[in-house]
Amino acid sequence: MAIKSERCIDFTYFWVQQLLSIFQKMNFSSELLFFFSALGVFNALLISLYFFFIKRPRTISNFFLGFLLLMLAIRVGKSVFYYFNDDLSIIFIKFGLTACILIGPSLYFYMKSVVLPNSKIHLWKIHFLVLLSLAIFIGILFPETHNPCLVGNIHWMTIIYSIWAGYIIGTAWIIRPLLKDLIKKNKKISSLDFWLLSVFTGNLIIWVAFSTVAYTSYLVGALSFSLIFYLFFLLLYFRRTKGALFTQPHKYANKKIAPVEAEKLVAALDRLMKDEKMYTNANLRLPDVAKKMNILPHTLSQLINDNMGKSFTFLINEYRIEKAKEMIRCNTQIKLEAVGYDCGFNSKSTFYSAFKKIAKTTPAKFKESIA
Repeated sequence: MAIKSERCIDFTYFWVQQLLSIFQKMNFSSELLFFFSALGVFNALLISLYFFFIKRPRTISNFFLGFLLLMLAIRVGKSVFYYFNDDLSIIFIKFGLTACILIGPSLYFYMKSVVLPNSKIHLWKIHFLVLLSLAIFIGILFPETHNPCLVGNIHWMTIIYSIWAGYIIGTAWIIRPLLKDLIKKNKKISSLDFWLLSVFTGNLIIWVAFSTVAYTSYLVGALSFSLIFYLFFLLLYFRRTKGALFTQPHKYANKKIAPVEAEKLVAALDRLMKDEKMYTNANLRLPDVAKKMNILPHTLSQLINDNMGKSFTFLINEYRIEKAKEMIRCNTQIKLEAVGYDCGFNSKSTFYSAFKKIAKTTPAKFKESIA
């Protein structure tokens, strides 16, 4: 216990010494520069803690958002400290770069958890574990430098920023319907969509700022982070979102899609179901249908729940029961169990239950009436 206390004291003493050395080197103008550079870092740390420990409900999307802010704060904080104190210990520089390699997956899985809530999010653990292991391995293999040359003329930091860029591209693919809506000037985006686009754009700008420090200044990334951090929250304040952005995407400011647009989407949905018969897939999910329609899952959920007044499961079962009726009419000798499986039901009981609920009769009685 005493050894742990001594290590804690040594660690705290080291950081105090680092801070003192920074302030000793600063004049009045650099004090302001330090203040504005570190302002975003400090607030990002506070907000990340809010999402980790206070924000309710505790959703996976809130976890990823908090983790994204924490990784950005650590990476940007490292830049600020290193700029004002180039004698910063190598271990803290590597710690900042390790956080940097996790920014990309944090952004990607945050967007995925919001836009595609029913997709396989659990794979995030593999992504994080592989990247973290890679960072630790490089750190141990090259203890004297934070930017070793690994392959040819490719350096470690180049690989880190390439990984970050790869996840940014992956994120852009996830939110491509939003990006298309942004291009359409007559298309009004929701507050949630605006927030997602802001988070994506901010990360893209910060990545560009850090990737081009060789041509600008090492502190540009930190200043960009502070500026973007407060600019986005100011814009959101004027949009009067008041915290509704951080709830699950099923809760909207405007409950119904505009009638004209909803009518087009309903027609497209009906056409898709009848032409491709997606309802015959027993494992069909809402994101699968949304992807085919080239819209966001929460837009489709809003259309079905609020405009059509149904659940996704009930809507799909309606198509399945209509197909079941057609099959029975065409062949009264067909086995009812086979009808259920062919229409997309994964069990006899669910088929009978859905048929009675929608057709107001049992499959057997319907078959008898046809005969």
